[in-house]
Amino acid sequence: MKRFVIVGTQWGDEGKGKITDFLAQKADVVVRFQGGNNAGHTVVFNNKKHSLHLLPSGILNPNIMNVLANGMVINPKALIEELEKVKNFKLMISDRAHVVLPYHLELDKAGENSKGGKKIGTTHKGIGPTYTDKASRIGMRMSTFISKSLMPKALLDLINKKNQELKEFKVKPLSYKKILKEYQNYANIIRQYVKDTSIYLNQAIEDDLIILFEGAQGVMLCLDHGTYPYVTSSSPSAASVPLNTGIAPWLVDGAIGVTKAYTTRVGEGPMPSEIKGELADRIRKVGNEFGTTTGRPRRIGWLDTVILKHTKRVSGLTYLAVTLLDVLTGIERIKIVTGYKLNGKIIDSIPAEIEDLKKCIPITIETPGWQEDITKVSSYKELPEQAKTYLKLIESIVGVPISMFSVGPDRNQTIVIKNMVGEA
Repeated sequence: MKRFVIVGTQWGDEGKGKITDFLAQKADVVVRFQGGNNAGHTVVFNNKKHSLHLLPSGILNPNIMNVLANGMVINPKALIEELEKVKNFKLMISDRAHVVLPYHLELDKAGENSKGGKKIGTTHKGIGPTYTDKASRIGMRMSTFISKSLMPKALLDLINKKNQELKEFKVKPLSYKKILKEYQNYANIIRQYVKDTSIYLNQAIEDDLIILFEGAQGVMLCLDHGTYPYVTSSSPSAASVPLNTGIAPWLVDGAIGVTKAYTTRVGEGPMPSEIKGELADRIRKVGNEFGTTTGRPRRIGWLDTVILKHTKRVSGLTYLAVTLLDVLTGIERIKIVTGYKLNGKIIDSIPAEIEDLKKCIPITIETPGWQEDITKVSSYKELPEQAKTYLKLIESIVGVPISMFSVGPDRNQTIVIKNMVGEA
């Protein structure tokens, strides 16, 4: 594959940053195609931890062009803060990406707080309100934001409008002059990176460059195919890449679905495979299961193949990459969810109605665990037989071959079973 997508197969936090960073070493271009700084990718190299939120995982390699595509919503302040931590990078920002402004953050917090017990569990980063403005055709694109002549008037109109909305939530109005001064400075810094990235990407495809498309979150947080309404405001699926980057659908060669060896979820919403108590606490501690962006403890569950098959169907998966396999070391019996029982009937798909999903009781199979430390293995052959059996079970149930797995956070703890990138 020369043009491929890294897809999160669960609710995000699957280790996409690590897999993207690993595969990006073979890529010429890494493209982030949706979401904003509500996402968090952690990349570890030479024992040094890098937390990325807006920037693609290829940003750590000075030879890779990193693209923030038109499907993204970008907070200029957050972007500049991230760029200050990186040296020797190549970056391009779509002139059609939408801009996250201070009132979006205020509306996000106020709107979420007004829901009481029905909160979605947003990160309060303003992502939902920015996508709402985009769909309502009143958002500010990056092309307007960097325009010295257009931006001041556009910002004034928007702040006047948004202050009226904030007034309904009893939130103090925002100062136009203060925001204008601050955000004009941001525009001056990022103006040099803003281009028509669709033109660039199509030329890169003509030049036969290797391009990796990287999403935020996971498919179960997709606005259309996730556990609605407990979802994000865009689509992290491979199907959204053409629209969100400005290339034709048939130019994408395939998708690598990243899945943890178990399941995690941050925020609200049903999670049929969830486990609690001492075992969940152990997995959370060993796997360091706390949100990169929020620091919130992640909910823990067994691997759910109903979810993986759903992702395979609605997003398309060519291969699977299994992460954090080492976290399961020491567990005597490991369970895999193979179906649900809903109102007395066995199903193997995700119900559209959230109230139905809440009623689903997981159906599981068990397989023996392993006790050996696998963090230093360098090949599939070196894995204990029980770990091999576990991976084979995942392949057979989901119907997608596993191409790679990881046994630790560092780049060199990633083991390739089948080469995927650059194949004819």
